[in-house]
Amino acid sequence: MISSRVLPFVVVLAAMPLAPAAAQFGGMPGMPGSPGMSPGTGSPFGQAPQQGPPPACQQLITARDETQKYGQALSVAGQKKAPPEEVCKLFKVFIAAETKMVKGLKDNAATCGVPPEVIKQVETQHNKAAAMAKQVCDVAAQGAHPAGPSLSDALGTTPTVPDASQTKRGAGTFDTLQGSPLTR
Repeated sequence: MISSRVLPFVVVLAAMPLAPAAAQFGGMPGMPGSPGMSPGTGSPFGQAPQQGPPPACQQLITARDETQKYGQALSVAGQKKAPPEEVCKLFKVFIAAETKMVKGLKDNAATCGVPPEVIKQVETQHNKAAAMAKQVCDVAAQGAHPAGPSLSDALGTTPTVPDASQTKRGAGTFDTLQGSPLTR
């Protein structure tokens, strides 16, 4: 019962982008458009332009890509209606990658120019994903539930099927003046 309620959330969660602002590392040092960059020079102080973002920012980009990859795997599992045990394993890997990305965002916010709003959005998404992972893993830990009692068990009766040989012939719902059209 819980898995039928949790799986649609898994699909929604996995289909959502991690956070639209998580991919924005605006103001990265050495990148065009960052503070201190004068138009046309390619460098803030006449130095040779940097070839790319600093290593810490490159690691953030790698962590983001890794988290997106695991999020896609989670989405595919949700679309395939994978069993909760499999989804739980994927969630654990996804949460670990997302935790690494959030920690990197916090540690390198100043170096990479990550705004505090972005970190807050990513943390909020991470907390929602962690709560969903807990629900999915709880369902997976419970395993398959035996079916509850049927209605006839609950009422203390046994289901009976009428015997067709003992039915009486004669006036019925479909009888007409010339007899039943079902017997013709």
